[in-house]
Amino acid sequence: MPAIKRFEEIEVWNRARTLSKEIWEISKEGSFARDFGLRNQINRSSGSVMDNIAEGFGRGGTREFINFLGIARASNSEVRSQLYRAFDRGHIHKETYVQLIESSLQIGRMINGFIKYLKNSKIKGQKFE
Repeated sequence: MPAIKRFEEIEVWNRARTLSKEIWEISKEGSFARDFGLRNQINRSSGSVMDNIAEGFGRGGTREFINFLGIARASNSEVRSQLYRAFDRGHIHKETYVQLIESSLQIGRMINGFIKYLKNSKIKGQKFE
């Protein structure tokens, strides 16, 4: 695996960014736009996934990065729970719900794989070079 120089090169960060944008777009429409609490919460937690990946990378150490990936994974689970609420409240159609849940599950698998890779790697991080 070639060295990653910027967090924007991390595929799971890009996937999380896309999911965050998709959630923002659907939350601006219809009844979802008027459910202020859920709308704000799901937008914060979806942004937290990508933000924690970026922050962990920026810390420069593998152990710290793994910790922040764990936080990103938890935020991703929160997004999924909120998607269930949005669907149950009729804010999103089933097709959209299924697609967003699958995106979240894929992001979770990617985060888990990244954590496993880093735990088994001899890489210590940029601050140890």
